Formats: sequence, C-alpha cells, structure tokens
Amino acid sequence: TTGTGTHLLETINNSDANIDDIGTYDDFHTIDWLREMSRNRLRHRQILYRKKESFFRTLKGLHDAWSGWLVVLLVGLAAVQTHILLKICIPYKCSPPGTCAGLIDIVTKWLTDVKLGTCSGKFWLNQESCCWNSHTAEPSGTGCSEWKTWATIFGVENSNTGLTYGVNYLLYIVSALIFASLAALLVKMFAPYACGSGIPEVKTILSGFIIRGYLGKWTLLIKSITAPLAVASNLSLGKEGPLVHIASCCGNIFAHLFPKYGKNEAKKREVLSAAAAAGVSVAFGAPVGGVLFSLEEVSYYFPMKTLWRSFFCALTAAFILRSINPFGNSHLVMFYVTYNKPWFLFELVPFALIGALGGLYGAAFIHANLAWCKFRKNSKLGNYPILEVVVVTFITAAASYPNPYTRIDASMMIAELVKECGPVMQNNLCDYTASVVNATFSVVKDPPVTPIGSGLRTALWQLALALLFKGIITVFTFGIKVMPLKACAVLISPFHVFPIPSYFENVPTGLFIPSMGVGAIMGRLIGVGVEQLVYNYPDCALWKTSCHAGHSCVTPGLYAMVGAAATLGGVTRMTVSLVVIMFELTGGLQYIVPLMAAAMFSKWVGDAFGNEGIYDGHIRLNGYPFLDNKEEFTHTTLATDVMRPRRGDQPLTVIEQEGMTVGDLEHLVRTTKYNGFPVITSHESQQLIGYLYRRDLILALENAHHNNEHVLSNSLVYFTLHAPTPSLGGANDPVPLRLFNIVDLSPITVTDHTPMEIVVEIFSKLGIKTSTVVKRSLKLLGIITKKDVLRHIAQLNKQDPDSILFN
Repeated sequence: TTGTGTHLLETINNSDANIDDIGTYDDFHTIDWLREMSRNRLRHRQILYRKKESFFRTLKGLHDAWSGWLVVLLVGLAAVQTHILLKICIPYKCSPPGTCAGLIDIVTKWLTDVKLGTCSGKFWLNQESCCWNSHTAEPSGTGCSEWKTWATIFGVENSNTGLTYGVNYLLYIVSALIFASLAALLVKMFAPYACGSGIPEVKTILSGFIIRGYLGKWTLLIKSITAPLAVASNLSLGKEGPLVHIASCCGNIFAHLFPKYGKNEAKKREVLSAAAAAGVSVAFGAPVGGVLFSLEEVSYYFPMKTLWRSFFCALTAAFILRSINPFGNSHLVMFYVTYNKPWFLFELVPFALIGALGGLYGAAFIHANLAWCKFRKNSKLGNYPILEVVVVTFITAAASYPNPYTRIDASMMIAELVKECGPVMQNNLCDYTASVVNATFSVVKDPPVTPIGSGLRTALWQLALALLFKGIITVFTFGIKVMPLKACAVLISPFHVFPIPSYFENVPTGLFIPSMGVGAIMGRLIGVGVEQLVYNYPDCALWKTSCHAGHSCVTPGLYAMVGAAATLGGVTRMTVSLVVIMFELTGGLQYIVPLMAAAMFSKWVGDAFGNEGIYDGHIRLNGYPFLDNKEEFTHTTLATDVMRPRRGDQPLTVIEQEGMTVGDLEHLVRTTKYNGFPVITSHESQQLIGYLYRRDLILALENAHHNNEHVLSNSLVYFTLHAPTPSLGGANDPVPLRLFNIVDLSPITVTDHTPMEIVVEIFSKLGIKTSTVVKRSLKLLGIITKKDVLRHIAQLNKQDPDSILFN
C-alpha cells in the first residue's frame, strides 16, 4: 500500500496497468512454475468467490471452467485446417462440396511433381491426381498420357534421348533451386523463427523458457508457406517436424483468446502440450501416438488434465483429417499397408539386427550433425545463408535425379518400400526371375519364393546408393543455418524485430521422414537378403518349420517398416510413442512386437554411444536453459559449490526490509541487471525475509508514482506488514510506501550443505528459477539460479559452462 492506505493491487487496477502484468516475463527468461500456479489458484478462488454476486459472474465462472476444452478444440481444428487448407475438391473427390484439404500435403505433392512435368490442361493437379481416372495409366503407376514431362512440353521428347534426359534433368535442378531459394528468402526476410524443425525450441518453451515471437502469427504464416517449398526442393528433410511447430503456433495464438491461458505462462504450456500432440496427429494420422509423443518427447509438465485435453485435441484433429482423406488412401494413416503373411519367431533376429543398425546410424548421425553445426557456428560459412542453401540444393538435386528412388519425394519412396509384392505390383522391387502370380495363385496364400531378377538386382543397387546418399546429405541438410552468432543478436525484418539466439537454420527442416527413409531402405535391403537366405537354404533349422517348401514366408516390406522405426528411434531416442506412431502410421497393429524389438535395440545401442537424442543435442548446442527432469544427477557436490557469490565475487545485492528509499530502489534497478533480489532484515543480521522479483518492483514503483504525487525519491519504502503513519507536515512532504505484498515470503531455500542432487531435483521437479542458500539460522549466504545449475552440470560433464547463453 501507499502511505494513504491504498492497496498496491487496487492501485494497479485503478491505473492503466493490469494485475496480470505482475509476474509476466521478459524475452529469453525462464518462468517460475510454482509462482504461476499460485497465481492461477488465486485467480480461480476469486472467480469462485464472485460467482454468487450476479448471473454474469456465474456465466463467467462457467466460461472459465469449459474454456480449456474449447481452446484445445480450436487448436485441433486449426491444426488440421493449416495442414489441409488447399485441396481441389472435384479432382480429389471430396464428398462435401467445397471441402478444402491439403495445404501442406497437397501443395507439397504438387510442387514435388512440378519438377518433373505437369498435367495437360489441368496444371493444378499432381501426377497421381492427373492419372487417377486415365485409361492410359501405366501398370507401375509412373505416369499416363495426360501427364507431360517438360521435355515433351518443349517438343524434344522424340528428337533425341540424351537431349530429352538433359532437358528434364536441367529443369528438375532449376525448379529445386527456385523453391529452396524462395523458402530461404521468405524465412530470412519475414520470419526468422520459421526456420528449422522447431521441435527443440518448442521443447525448451514447454520447459518454461520464453522466446517471444517464436510461436507468433508471422511464424505460423511463413512456415506454412515455406515448408512445402523446402520439401519440394528435394532437400533431405520433411514437413512432419515443422507441423509440430505450426500446431504449437496455433495453440499459442488461441491461448491468448482466453485470459486463463494467455496471461499465465504455466497454463499456456498446457495448451501448447496439447497442440504438439495435434501436430503429430495431423502429420502422420496418429492421434494416440501424438499424445504419447507430447508426453515422452516434448512436454515438461504433463498432469492428467493435460493428458485428457491433449487426447481430445488429437482426436478432433484426427476426426477432421479422416473425413477429408488428405492421404488419398481412404484411411487415416499415411502409409497404409496390408501384409498377407504373419511374422515368424526366427525373424526376431533380423529385426533385432535392424534395431541395432538403426541405433548405430542414429548415434553416428547425431555426432556428425552436431559436429557439423558446431563447425558452422564457429566459421564464416554461416555468413552466406542463401548461397549455402543454393549450393546444398544444387548438390542434392544433381545427385538425386539419376536415381529413381532419390528423385521422388521421401514419403513416396517410403510408401513404395513398405508395400508387399502382389498381383498388381509391377516394379523393379517385385521383379523376380519366376512369375510371382499365376492363374491359380491366391493372394491369401504364401507366394512362391524365387531368386531375384534383373529388375530387383538393379533396384538393390539403386537402393544401396540411395542409402549412402541420404544418410550423408541429411547431416548437412539438417545443419543449414542463418548466422553463427555467439550470443543474442537482433535481426530486423520489414515488420518485426526478432531477437535471434545463437544460430538458426535457413529453411524449415524436419527429420522424421528423412530418418525413416534411410531406415526403410536399410530394412528393405535386409528383408530381401533374408528372403533369399530362406530360398537358398530351405532346410535351415531356424525357419524349416515355419516356411513351407517352395513358398516365401518373408515380407521385405515389413522389414522396411521396422527399419524406418529403428532409425527414427536411433535419431530421436523415442520408444513407446515411436512404436504407437509406427503401427498407427501403417495400420500394422499385428506387427507391434517387431516394432517394439527394433525400438528397444535401437535405444540400447544408441544410448551406448550417448544418451541424448538429436533434439536434446541441438538444445545443448543452442545454449538453451533446459533442465531435463528425466535425467539423474549422480555427482556428489554441494550447494555451496554452486551458489553465488563465490570467493572473490562482489557481495550479493540485497534489499533491506526497512530503511531504503524509493531513490535507492530506482538506483538499484538502473545499475543492476539481476532478475530478483533477496529481502533481508538488515545488512548486519543478513536474516532472510523473502524474495522480490525485479519486474514486480519496477511495476510497483511506476504505479506508486503514477497514483500518488507525494511518492518522491526520498520516500521511505517498507517491505513489512505495517508501515508508519504519514506525518501531518507540509503538502509536499514525501509519504512512505509499503510494498509488502509483492514480496515472495516463502522462497525455496536450501542450506549450504544440501547435496546438489537434491537441489537439481528441486529445480527440475518444481520448476523454480531461483533458490536462496541460507544457514540453519536463516542467515543468507547466497543464491542459486537455474542457469548456475545448468552451468555446473555442463562443467561436471566436461562441457563448456559458458555455452548456457540465456538468463
């Protein structure tokens, strides 16, 4: 209160400021979870108390109660609409007139096919839609008479085979360069935060870190536009990871429509967790996997209420997605497959081998990618971002076109690799020396096993080269950055000012599909190898009782599916959510045991070379203050080893309970950059009273000056429950100021001999940002911040403690 008896909160409410401004955070700061949840409980109690005042207050209370379900419903709808905004209804056979579908899926497919040609008379159709009802469609599904290559359009189709190939080759490269350059320019000019996968940053934000603008409307718009462009440029990246970022942007935008979530950072993160689940749900058509992904991989605080709402959000997104059918297979999932043969017990050996290889690939990829990013971060290579994108795109396009498996989109390649050979499959992957299908053959029974033919032999060589190329180029594609900054910089676009932390990638880059593509190739190769082992050694004891003589009992497509799960698990270190996503993704519920075996072996082998996934590695590389609540602290240090001030440091800056003036506090704010100050009884006793946040102090002083002209620089400030009554002197005499209610009287305190493993548990489980260190007599010794804990952990792990860049 001021000296006139006005309560501080009343003072704020009577001014232009809002009570919710107390406790808000600056950019690149960490929230205090305990404080935010306390503020939410206070708000909730006020609503319950005022419900009896009027019917309007009762309606307001009901609105507050169901606003959580409404906001996740809107997020689920928005995530799908962002995912499926553009779809031409008649050629894609949408049942409801005017239904729109496919911004990211359909536009990506169309842009990808534009590099190869266009549909005669209907340029807006991709190749699949152009040949949907064509009577001249080729049995292999590679084209029809209506689909024209660029060489045909320019009239060089029949003139010369080499010239035809050269024209198509050249236009493929030119189209890829245009798409990639346009994406990079849009990101750099309008929304630098629209770059990269976004999952490391979303994970950091969900842990309580503030990055203003990262989930804003400009990021949403530009990333929705540039993600299809980046994928269509044939860079080794996917759109599924960026969809998590896009859905989180939707969640952040809708959260601001509800004060319950928009003005409380902890509650807002409940909506963002649900939005992340919806992002995976619309990316793969895997609603349950999306919820588990949010729980296992990205969320920091995930109570049961958030679990239910995440499930409802993912359900809403999946329901709308199913009704629109963006994948064109009448199923919710992206790669719907049906296998006519079960898996057998002996196949667990190759499945485990695939899992181990996936773990090895994941560990190698993480180390190589982080090493490359670190090199770029400290070199001049990142000073030319657009040129770098052009060079990487040119190399990728030039090397991809000669190989039919790298020429097409990675998701299309995976769809081909996981399929089972059958009567209608006429491609090199199903080319065996003897016919797989005859007049008496039933697809329900095992097809006859035969040696590989010339077409399959060619496909195997092409897949081996694709495996090598994809595995290497993804290391560099996932490492395209904008600028190698050592600390925060400010990048000014025509519309906004963006603080840029550390470094950023120049185009939206997802890692799910590229990793799965590498694994699908590896799995298909191993599957064909196992199939031929069964053919050449039919009397082997491992499979003699399982496989009928002369018939195949091995499905190479299943091995491709298992390989995709193994490499994705090796790169991201996901387990439960990965298995659920994979069997939802393919519809292969009966093959959950092979997927589980591959995921576990991938996790075990990968962790043997380092227990952090690619997203955790990039969080560490960026220097984000992320304290993983799933990791254990095993060292034997004490709180006194971490607290500040240390020997040789300046004394701790504190605020006395009584005796300081408004001028003293204003000088303290101007001359320091600390985010808070311990409040003590006096400098002599150093007894701790509480903790005062810098932002609260600034706001209280500003409002005191604004509402009482007698609050002057020499006005005494009291952080006690009672303040002296103002004297009856002159009209211009300063009045005392009481700011007791802005002091946190119950800060988390530890003693100097508290083991650091307990301190780390307090910071990670309670989500606090500051802890005071006292003796048993409550004498203040120092302070420990989240940043101090992170730097201490980095130092113990033999890492650079100065890599933790932010407050």
